[in-house]
Amino acid sequence: MSERHPIIAITGSSGAGTTSVTRTFENIFRREGVKSVVIEGDSFHRYDRQQMKTMLAEAEQTGNMNFSHFGPETNLFDELENLFRSYGESGTGMRRRYLHSTEEAEPYKQEPGTFTAWEGLPEGTDLLFYEGLHGGVATDKVNVAQYPDLLIGVVPVINLEWIQKLWRDKKQRGYSTEAVTDTILRRMPDYVNYICPQFSRTHVNFQRVPCVDTSNPFIAREIPSPDESMVVIRFANPKGIDCQYLLNMVHGSFMSRANTIVVPGGKMELAMQLIFTPFVWRMMERRKRALGAI
Repeated sequence: MSERHPIIAITGSSGAGTTSVTRTFENIFRREGVKSVVIEGDSFHRYDRQQMKTMLAEAEQTGNMNFSHFGPETNLFDELENLFRSYGESGTGMRRRYLHSTEEAEPYKQEPGTFTAWEGLPEGTDLLFYEGLHGGVATDKVNVAQYPDLLIGVVPVINLEWIQKLWRDKKQRGYSTEAVTDTILRRMPDYVNYICPQFSRTHVNFQRVPCVDTSNPFIAREIPSPDESMVVIRFANPKGIDCQYLLNMVHGSFMSRANTIVVPGGKMELAMQLIFTPFVWRMMERRKRALGAI
């Protein structure tokens, strides 16, 4: 936790919808004039795309059918923890970028699926914003979760998460249903051990629940729309959250527990704006006071 150099982290599995949450925060930062440095979780994978294919093949040859992007073997947890610690202490740290596509890779004259060189963070930023798989990870060796001032989990119910992953990987990446299914099965032990526990460490969780039949996600022809969903918002500590204000502002919402608000799926972005804009205000006020006291 750092008043002078706050950190916001969005954590969620592949296909969970963390990118849409990131867009909401980008809008808040732009509107409020907050200068953020953005860290993509993929940049802390241990292997680039080709190396991962090689390592995966080698793992399968030795009988390891659960080698995945979710676990410590394939990620730089130490480096991620060091970045969060360094930024919280001094607003500095080292980052690199993972180049997903040809368009992202072209300015660097590199192949897609590779990493850029490590570089220092830009100076003069107001906060660090992380979006990826491991913003709240903790093991017997590292504890990334202790550093974010605001840690947010994005976790659809599991069948919906699989539908979103199947749709993305098939439509955008050209994978077959069988290939995506194999990936889901291979990742399951690391999903249970390293992804799920993070959602018990978050300050806020957003869980989208479809109101249509998703019993067999592997035959779904489309992703349930926001209007066919509800979103369960759970606060680890609801103190300071004006629940009645949220209920009044978000039509169709209700409280299911003392720390849980349920909103229509199409109102998720509005709810995020209403919840997190005051969080950002308070962060920036604390930062100003802390910097003024130096």
